[in-house]
Amino acid sequence: MPCSELFPLGGSHTGPSLTSCEYFIRQTEEDVAMPDRSASPGRRGGRMCTSSSPDDPNCTADLGAQYVTATPYHSETHGSFYAELSSHGILRPLLAPVEGMAMTEEGTRNFVAPKGASSIVKHYLRESGAEVHFCRQVTHVQRKGPGWEVCVEGGQAESFDAVVLTVPVPQILQLRGDVPSLIEGSLRQKLEAVSYSSRYALGLFYKAGTQINVPWAMKYFEGDSCIRFISVDDRKRDMGSPSSGPSLVVHTCVTFGLNHLEMAEGEVKTLIMAELQKILPCLPEPTSVEVRRWRYSQVVNVVDGSLGQITLHLSPLLVCGGDGFTNSNFDGCIESALKVVEILKSSL
Repeated sequence: MPCSELFPLGGSHTGPSLTSCEYFIRQTEEDVAMPDRSASPGRRGGRMCTSSSPDDPNCTADLGAQYVTATPYHSETHGSFYAELSSHGILRPLLAPVEGMAMTEEGTRNFVAPKGASSIVKHYLRESGAEVHFCRQVTHVQRKGPGWEVCVEGGQAESFDAVVLTVPVPQILQLRGDVPSLIEGSLRQKLEAVSYSSRYALGLFYKAGTQINVPWAMKYFEGDSCIRFISVDDRKRDMGSPSSGPSLVVHTCVTFGLNHLEMAEGEVKTLIMAELQKILPCLPEPTSVEVRRWRYSQVVNVVDGSLGQITLHLSPLLVCGGDGFTNSNFDGCIESALKVVEILKSSL
Protein backbone atom coordinates (compact mmCIF):
# COMPACT_ATOMS: atom_id res chain seq x y z
CA MET A 1 0.00 0.00 0.00
CA PRO A 2 1.71 3.24 -1.14
CA CYS A 3 0.02 5.44 1.45
CA SER A 4 -1.83 5.31 4.72
CA GLU A 5 -5.35 3.91 4.64
CA LEU A 6 -7.97 5.96 6.44
CA PHE A 7 -11.34 4.84 7.71
CA PRO A 8 -13.70 7.80 8.29
CA LEU A 9 -16.75 6.44 10.06
CA GLY A 10 -20.19 7.54 8.87
CA GLY A 11 -23.40 7.78 10.88
CA SER A 12 -26.68 6.47 9.58
CA HIS A 13 -25.71 7.63 6.11
CA THR A 14 -22.77 9.20 4.31
CA GLY A 15 -23.50 12.84 5.08
CA PRO A 16 -21.87 16.20 4.28
CA SER A 17 -19.35 16.21 7.15
CA LEU A 18 -18.00 12.80 6.19
CA THR A 19 -17.97 13.25 2.43
CA SER A 20 -16.38 16.70 2.49
CA CYS A 21 -13.78 15.33 4.89
CA GLU A 22 -12.87 12.38 2.68
CA TYR A 23 -12.83 14.70 -0.36
CA PHE A 24 -10.09 16.79 1.28
CA ILE A 25 -8.30 13.68 2.53
CA ARG A 26 -8.24 12.27 -0.99
CA GLN A 27 -6.42 15.40 -2.14
CA THR A 28 -3.56 14.31 0.14
CA GLU A 29 -3.42 11.05 -1.86
CA GLU A 30 -4.57 8.87 1.02
CA ASP A 31 -6.81 5.84 0.51
CA VAL A 32 -10.26 6.21 2.00
CA ALA A 33 -12.89 3.62 2.96
CA MET A 34 -16.23 4.55 4.47
CA PRO A 35 -18.91 2.43 6.16
CA ASP A 36 -22.54 3.42 5.71
CA ARG A 37 -25.46 1.92 7.63
CA SER A 38 -27.71 2.60 4.62
CA ALA A 39 -29.09 -0.38 2.78
CA SER A 40 -28.33 1.02 -0.67
CA PRO A 41 -26.49 3.82 -2.53
CA GLY A 42 -29.82 5.58 -3.03
CA ARG A 43 -29.96 6.36 0.70
CA ARG A 44 -26.67 8.23 0.91
CA GLY A 45 -26.66 11.87 1.88
CA GLY A 46 -27.17 11.85 5.65
CA ARG A 47 -29.18 14.91 6.61
CA MET A 48 -28.82 16.03 3.00
CA CYS A 49 -30.77 13.03 1.76
CA THR A 50 -33.06 13.11 -1.27
CA SER A 51 -35.74 10.44 -1.66
CA SER A 52 -37.53 9.30 -4.82
CA SER A 53 -41.09 8.20 -5.44
CA PRO A 54 -41.30 4.39 -5.74
CA ASP A 55 -43.36 4.96 -8.89
CA ASP A 56 -41.19 7.63 -10.53
CA PRO A 57 -37.45 8.07 -9.85
CA ASN A 58 -37.63 11.61 -11.28
CA CYS A 59 -40.13 12.67 -8.62
CA THR A 60 -37.88 13.47 -5.66
CA ALA A 61 -38.05 15.19 -2.28
CA ASP A 62 -35.40 16.53 0.10
CA LEU A 63 -36.25 14.99 3.46
CA GLY A 64 -33.37 16.65 5.29
CA ALA A 65 -31.73 19.97 4.43
CA GLN A 66 -33.94 22.13 2.22
CA TYR A 67 -31.52 24.81 1.07
CA VAL A 68 -28.05 26.14 1.83
CA THR A 69 -27.55 29.51 3.50
CA ALA A 70 -24.25 31.39 3.15
CA THR A 71 -23.61 34.36 5.43
CA PRO A 72 -21.39 37.17 4.10
CA TYR A 73 -18.51 35.78 6.18
CA HIS A 74 -18.82 32.27 4.77
CA SER A 75 -19.46 33.57 1.26
CA GLU A 76 -15.95 35.00 1.51
CA THR A 77 -14.11 32.31 3.49
CA HIS A 78 -15.78 29.39 1.69
CA GLY A 79 -16.25 31.17 -1.62
CA SER A 80 -14.26 28.55 -3.53
CA PHE A 81 -16.61 25.78 -2.37
CA TYR A 82 -19.71 27.67 -3.43
CA ALA A 83 -18.08 28.56 -6.73
CA GLU A 84 -17.18 24.93 -7.42
CA LEU A 85 -20.65 23.61 -6.63
CA SER A 86 -22.25 26.39 -8.68
CA SER A 87 -19.98 25.74 -11.66
CA HIS A 88 -21.09 22.10 -11.69
CA GLY A 89 -24.76 23.10 -11.53
CA ILE A 90 -25.12 21.52 -8.09
CA LEU A 91 -26.10 24.79 -6.39
CA ARG A 92 -27.89 27.83 -7.75
CA PRO A 93 -29.52 30.85 -6.10
CA LEU A 94 -32.83 30.21 -4.37
CA LEU A 95 -35.39 32.38 -6.13
CA ALA A 96 -38.64 30.68 -5.13
CA PRO A 97 -40.94 32.49 -2.66
CA VAL A 98 -40.59 31.50 1.00
CA GLU A 99 -43.14 32.59 3.57
CA GLY A 100 -42.19 33.05 7.21
CA MET A 101 -38.40 32.87 6.74
CA ALA A 102 -36.53 34.50 9.61
CA MET A 103 -34.72 37.76 8.98
CA THR A 104 -31.07 37.23 8.08
CA GLU A 105 -27.92 39.32 8.01
CA GLU A 106 -27.70 41.66 5.05
CA GLY A 107 -25.73 40.03 2.25
CA THR A 108 -26.76 36.48 3.21
CA ARG A 109 -27.38 34.25 0.18
CA ASN A 110 -29.58 31.17 -0.10
CA PHE A 111 -28.90 28.37 -2.55
CA VAL A 112 -30.95 25.41 -3.71
CA ALA A 113 -29.75 22.12 -5.20
CA PRO A 114 -31.68 21.58 -8.49
CA LYS A 115 -31.03 17.83 -8.43
CA GLY A 116 -31.71 17.47 -4.73
CA ALA A 117 -29.65 18.12 -1.61
CA SER A 118 -27.98 14.70 -1.86
CA SER A 119 -26.29 15.85 -5.10
CA ILE A 120 -23.90 17.88 -2.92
CA VAL A 121 -22.80 14.74 -1.07
CA LYS A 122 -22.67 12.71 -4.29
CA HIS A 123 -20.43 15.35 -5.87
CA TYR A 124 -17.82 15.01 -3.13
CA LEU A 125 -18.04 11.23 -3.26
CA ARG A 126 -17.60 11.25 -7.02
CA GLU A 127 -14.68 13.68 -6.94
CA SER A 128 -12.88 11.79 -4.17
CA GLY A 129 -13.31 8.31 -5.59
CA ALA A 130 -13.78 7.00 -2.05
CA GLU A 131 -15.01 3.47 -1.52
CA VAL A 132 -18.33 3.27 0.33
CA HIS A 133 -19.45 0.07 2.07
CA PHE A 134 -23.18 -0.17 2.68
CA CYS A 135 -24.91 -2.03 5.53
CA ARG A 136 -21.86 -1.47 7.76
CA GLN A 137 -22.49 -0.30 11.32
CA VAL A 138 -19.31 0.20 13.34
CA THR A 139 -19.40 -1.16 16.90
CA HIS A 140 -15.76 -1.24 18.12
CA VAL A 141 -12.59 0.76 17.53
CA GLN A 142 -9.53 -0.61 19.31
CA ARG A 143 -5.75 -0.49 19.10
CA LYS A 144 -4.05 -3.21 17.09
CA GLY A 145 -0.34 -2.99 16.37
CA PRO A 146 0.58 0.37 14.83
CA GLY A 147 -3.01 1.25 13.91
CA TRP A 148 -6.66 0.70 14.73
CA GLU A 149 -8.90 -2.32 14.38
CA VAL A 150 -12.44 -1.43 13.34
CA CYS A 151 -15.24 -3.93 13.95
CA VAL A 152 -18.61 -3.77 12.22
CA GLU A 153 -21.84 -5.45 13.23
CA GLY A 154 -22.06 -8.88 11.65
CA GLY A 155 -18.77 -8.51 9.78
CA GLN A 156 -15.05 -9.06 10.06
CA ALA A 157 -12.66 -6.66 11.75
CA GLU A 158 -10.30 -4.59 9.59
CA SER A 159 -7.14 -2.66 10.44
CA PHE A 160 -6.47 0.98 9.51
CA ASP A 161 -3.77 3.56 10.08
CA ALA A 162 -6.15 6.35 11.09
CA VAL A 163 -9.81 6.72 11.99
CA VAL A 164 -12.05 9.76 11.64
CA LEU A 165 -15.36 9.73 13.53
CA THR A 166 -18.11 11.97 12.12
CA VAL A 167 -21.14 10.27 13.65
CA PRO A 168 -23.39 12.27 16.01
CA VAL A 169 -21.69 12.70 19.36
CA PRO A 170 -24.08 10.35 21.27
CA GLN A 171 -23.10 7.58 18.84
CA ILE A 172 -19.41 8.24 19.52
CA LEU A 173 -20.13 7.68 23.21
CA GLN A 174 -21.77 4.34 22.36
CA LEU A 175 -18.70 2.92 20.58
CA ARG A 176 -16.88 0.09 22.32
CA GLY A 177 -13.28 -1.05 22.29
CA ASP A 178 -10.69 1.53 23.33
CA VAL A 179 -12.87 4.57 22.69
CA PRO A 180 -14.45 4.72 26.20
CA SER A 181 -11.02 4.79 27.88
CA LEU A 182 -10.01 7.73 25.66
CA ILE A 183 -13.10 9.70 26.66
CA GLU A 184 -12.82 10.30 30.40
CA GLY A 185 -13.20 13.09 32.92
CA SER A 186 -13.84 16.58 31.58
CA LEU A 187 -13.83 15.39 27.95
CA ARG A 188 -16.65 12.97 28.63
CA GLN A 189 -18.56 15.74 30.37
CA LYS A 190 -18.14 17.96 27.31
CA LEU A 191 -19.35 15.26 24.95
CA GLU A 192 -22.28 14.29 27.16
CA ALA A 193 -23.35 17.96 27.24
CA VAL A 194 -23.90 17.98 23.46
CA SER A 195 -27.59 17.97 22.56
CA TYR A 196 -29.60 17.67 19.35
CA SER A 197 -33.10 18.54 18.27
CA SER A 198 -35.29 15.75 16.91
CA ARG A 199 -38.00 15.90 14.27
CA TYR A 200 -39.81 13.94 11.61
CA ALA A 201 -39.96 14.58 7.88
CA LEU A 202 -42.65 13.39 5.50
CA GLY A 203 -42.23 13.12 1.75
CA LEU A 204 -45.45 13.05 -0.28
CA PHE A 205 -45.20 12.01 -3.92
CA TYR A 206 -47.84 12.66 -6.59
CA LYS A 207 -48.60 11.48 -10.09
CA ALA A 208 -47.80 13.60 -13.14
CA GLY A 209 -50.23 16.44 -13.76
CA THR A 210 -51.19 16.89 -10.09
CA GLN A 211 -51.56 20.51 -9.01
CA ILE A 212 -50.48 21.72 -5.55
CA ASN A 213 -52.53 24.90 -5.18
CA VAL A 214 -50.58 27.04 -2.72
CA PRO A 215 -49.07 30.48 -3.47
CA TRP A 216 -45.60 29.65 -2.14
CA ALA A 217 -42.77 27.20 -2.68
CA MET A 218 -41.88 26.94 1.00
CA LYS A 219 -43.53 28.12 4.18
CA TYR A 220 -42.64 28.19 7.88
CA PHE A 221 -45.53 27.78 10.34
CA GLU A 222 -45.42 29.48 13.74
CA GLY A 223 -47.23 28.05 16.74
CA ASP A 224 -48.45 24.78 15.21
CA SER A 225 -48.08 21.86 17.63
CA CYS A 226 -47.01 19.49 14.85
CA ILE A 227 -45.87 21.10 11.58
CA ARG A 228 -43.07 23.65 11.33
CA PHE A 229 -42.28 23.71 7.61
CA ILE A 230 -43.73 22.67 4.24
CA SER A 231 -42.00 22.70 0.86
CA VAL A 232 -43.31 22.04 -2.64
CA ASP A 233 -40.00 20.58 -3.68
CA ASP A 234 -40.17 20.75 -7.46
CA ARG A 235 -41.31 24.38 -7.18
CA LYS A 236 -38.54 25.12 -4.67
CA ARG A 237 -36.00 23.96 -7.25
CA ASP A 238 -37.91 25.42 -10.21
CA MET A 239 -37.67 21.97 -11.77
CA GLY A 240 -41.28 21.10 -12.63
CA SER A 241 -41.77 18.57 -15.42
CA PRO A 242 -44.97 17.53 -17.25
CA SER A 243 -43.79 13.92 -17.19
CA SER A 244 -43.20 13.76 -13.41
CA GLY A 245 -45.48 14.62 -10.54
CA PRO A 246 -44.76 17.16 -7.80
CA SER A 247 -43.58 16.30 -4.30
CA LEU A 248 -44.30 17.84 -0.93
CA VAL A 249 -42.04 17.83 2.13
CA VAL A 250 -43.33 18.32 5.68
CA HIS A 251 -41.04 18.90 8.67
CA THR A 252 -42.42 18.70 12.18
CA CYS A 253 -41.53 21.09 14.96
CA VAL A 254 -38.93 20.02 17.50
CA THR A 255 -41.44 19.59 20.34
CA PHE A 256 -43.50 17.14 18.29
CA GLY A 257 -40.35 15.26 17.34
CA LEU A 258 -39.23 14.88 20.95
CA ASN A 259 -42.67 13.92 22.22
CA HIS A 260 -43.12 11.20 19.58
CA LEU A 261 -39.51 10.11 19.13
CA GLU A 262 -40.07 6.48 20.10
CA MET A 263 -43.47 6.08 18.46
CA ALA A 264 -43.82 3.68 15.52
CA GLU A 265 -43.25 5.53 12.26
CA GLY A 266 -46.60 4.39 10.86
CA GLU A 267 -48.45 5.95 13.79
CA VAL A 268 -46.42 9.15 13.51
CA LYS A 269 -47.23 9.37 9.80
CA THR A 270 -50.95 9.14 10.59
CA LEU A 271 -50.68 12.01 13.08
CA ILE A 272 -48.73 14.27 10.73
CA MET A 273 -51.02 13.55 7.78
CA ALA A 274 -54.06 14.45 9.91
CA GLU A 275 -52.50 17.79 10.86
CA LEU A 276 -51.46 18.42 7.27
CA GLN A 277 -55.07 17.89 6.18
CA LYS A 278 -56.12 20.64 8.58
CA ILE A 279 -53.53 23.08 7.22
CA LEU A 280 -54.03 22.20 3.53
CA PRO A 281 -57.54 20.69 3.34
CA CYS A 282 -57.60 20.64 -0.47
CA LEU A 283 -54.33 18.77 -0.84
CA PRO A 284 -54.58 15.97 -3.48
CA GLU A 285 -54.14 12.33 -2.53
CA PRO A 286 -50.47 11.28 -2.89
CA THR A 287 -49.45 8.07 -4.62
CA SER A 288 -46.99 7.32 -1.80
CA VAL A 289 -45.72 8.80 1.47
CA GLU A 290 -42.31 8.32 3.10
CA VAL A 291 -41.61 9.13 6.74
CA ARG A 292 -38.12 9.82 8.08
CA ARG A 293 -37.20 10.05 11.76
CA TRP A 294 -34.34 12.47 12.48
CA ARG A 295 -33.20 11.58 15.99
CA TYR A 296 -30.19 13.88 15.55
CA SER A 297 -31.67 16.62 13.42
CA GLN A 298 -29.66 19.70 14.35
CA VAL A 299 -27.09 20.42 17.03
CA VAL A 300 -28.45 22.56 19.87
CA ASN A 301 -25.32 22.56 22.05
CA VAL A 302 -22.00 21.82 20.34
CA VAL A 303 -18.86 20.44 21.99
CA ASP A 304 -17.49 23.34 24.02
CA GLY A 305 -14.17 24.67 22.79
CA SER A 306 -13.67 22.00 20.12
CA LEU A 307 -13.07 24.38 17.17
CA GLY A 308 -14.26 21.80 14.65
CA GLN A 309 -12.60 18.65 15.96
CA ILE A 310 -11.31 16.79 19.00
CA THR A 311 -8.33 14.46 18.75
CA LEU A 312 -8.77 11.42 20.99
CA HIS A 313 -5.41 9.87 20.09
CA LEU A 314 -2.63 11.38 18.01
CA SER A 315 -0.53 8.39 16.97
CA PRO A 316 -2.18 6.41 15.54
CA LEU A 317 -4.71 9.11 14.79
CA LEU A 318 -8.25 8.89 16.13
CA VAL A 319 -10.09 12.16 15.62
CA CYS A 320 -13.73 13.27 15.94
CA GLY A 321 -15.38 15.83 13.69
CA GLY A 322 -18.74 16.78 12.21
CA ASP A 323 -21.43 19.30 12.99
CA GLY A 324 -21.45 18.41 16.68
CA PHE A 325 -18.10 20.22 16.84
CA THR A 326 -19.17 23.28 14.81
CA ASN A 327 -22.81 23.78 13.81
CA SER A 328 -25.49 22.10 11.72
CA ASN A 329 -25.11 23.68 8.32
CA PHE A 330 -23.02 23.25 5.19
CA ASP A 331 -20.36 25.71 6.32
CA GLY A 332 -20.07 23.98 9.68
CA CYS A 333 -19.38 20.69 7.93
CA ILE A 334 -16.73 22.31 5.73
CA GLU A 335 -15.06 23.97 8.72
CA SER A 336 -14.89 20.69 10.63
CA ALA A 337 -13.57 18.79 7.60
CA LEU A 338 -10.78 21.32 7.08
CA LYS A 339 -9.77 21.08 10.76
CA VAL A 340 -9.74 17.28 10.64
CA VAL A 341 -7.55 17.25 7.54
CA GLU A 342 -5.19 19.77 9.17
CA ILE A 343 -4.70 17.36 12.08
CA LEU A 344 -4.34 14.46 9.67
CA LYS A 345 -1.59 16.14 7.66
CA SER A 346 0.39 16.91 10.80
CA SER A 347 0.11 13.34 12.11
CA LEU A 348 1.03 11.27 9.04
